[in-house]
Amino acid sequence: MPEQHYEPDRAIAGAGMGGSMDLGVDEAETLERTPGGPQGTGPQGKPRSLWSDAWRDLRRNPVFIVSALIILFLVVISLWPSLIASGSPLTCDLAKAQEGSQPGHPFGFNGQGCDVYTRTVYGARTSVAVGVLATLGVAVLGSVLGALAGFFGGVGDSILSRITDVFFAIPVVLGGLVLLSVTTSNTVWPVIGFIVLLGWPQLSRIARGSVITAKQNDYVQAARALGASNSRLVLRHIAPNAVAPVIVVATIALGTYISLEATLSYLGVGLKPPSVSWGIDISAASPYVRNAPHALLWPSGALAITVLAFIMLGDAVRDALDPKLR
Repeated sequence: MPEQHYEPDRAIAGAGMGGSMDLGVDEAETLERTPGGPQGTGPQGKPRSLWSDAWRDLRRNPVFIVSALIILFLVVISLWPSLIASGSPLTCDLAKAQEGSQPGHPFGFNGQGCDVYTRTVYGARTSVAVGVLATLGVAVLGSVLGALAGFFGGVGDSILSRITDVFFAIPVVLGGLVLLSVTTSNTVWPVIGFIVLLGWPQLSRIARGSVITAKQNDYVQAARALGASNSRLVLRHIAPNAVAPVIVVATIALGTYISLEATLSYLGVGLKPPSVSWGIDISAASPYVRNAPHALLWPSGALAITVLAFIMLGDAVRDALDPKLR
């Protein structure tokens, strides 16, 4: 079909999110001259999108700023831990086991004589890697399956709903104990694969509901009436208007996945020594909590702050993207 047949379709496409609409010259000029439209206007009188409004709100939200700075710091030390930690996390001296803070070793030593500060810094790499990679896998798999089921419906939707019910019935920690206990790899990939396996149903439900809601909007029906293909409907009109809830849930879930990795490592089925993980250090320090509480305090505090930062970030993003809160 010639491209010009889609011009009205483009004009309708952005109505759901106030996104950057492909309008004709006359329509664009009319919007620019019209003050205070449904979505508001920017500094030059151009209509603002949902994403530009959300970014403006986020920049003014102190919760977002604080959590973003913490996450940025974690990402930096995950990529380059040697910037703030000069030693090796695997270097230990039993003669210094359970000793407290010393010059050059501000967090003291654990039960094996390893520097707690260095291991805490290097432990951020594992946690951030597991959280980010698992979230990407869950978001991609869950969003694709949920979007297809919500858009096409029918038997495929019913089958996917029953499959997600089965996965929701599996206790996460118990599933991890069973599945990860048979793995021999000492890398993060089995843990990431397990989280993706049990985490995608949640994102799938969110994506499915968002797509079902978005495809019932008038602009989608108008685009369909104008001859838009299914791929065009999904990519141009439905996905941009249904992705916000997925982003919010994925951001909050990232912190949960970091906590889950630490829990599995604490139980001995996640990462195992000589890998460096906050969960491993917490497990190793637990028997010595009375004699060397510092060895438990610092990795536990780092884990709590990291999880809290991602949850705060997700809450801030949710508030910015929820039209009901405007």
